[in-house]
Amino acid sequence: MIIDKDQFRENFEFFDKEIVIDIINMFVDEYPERMQKIKQNIDDKDFDNLKFNAHSLKGVVSNFVAEEARAAAKRLEDKGTNKDDSDLDTLFADLQQKTKQVIDELSELKKEFV
Repeated sequence: MIIDKDQFRENFEFFDKEIVIDIINMFVDEYPERMQKIKQNIDDKDFDNLKFNAHSLKGVVSNFVAEEARAAAKRLEDKGTNKDDSDLDTLFADLQQKTKQVIDELSELKKEFV
């Protein structure tokens, strides 16, 4: 489990169910473009945008209480901040794996709000 489901439920307990579903759907819909941008930033060694895009993704997955995914995004954000191109592909692969897991778990959690 990558999402702390108890904390997720607690964080969203006072939201309308439709809003929770919309938040989840928005993340899932925007995910491919977010990851494509980060990959392009890595390929181009565009550290400023890598920092920005990884930071943005970090914030989103933090809302879902997905600490491992948040930490993976933070590692790439730090690489952008430090303009450090070492291990970027490995870190990106780790981020991809963890965020895909977030999406899988969100689709299960979403069923509770339908």
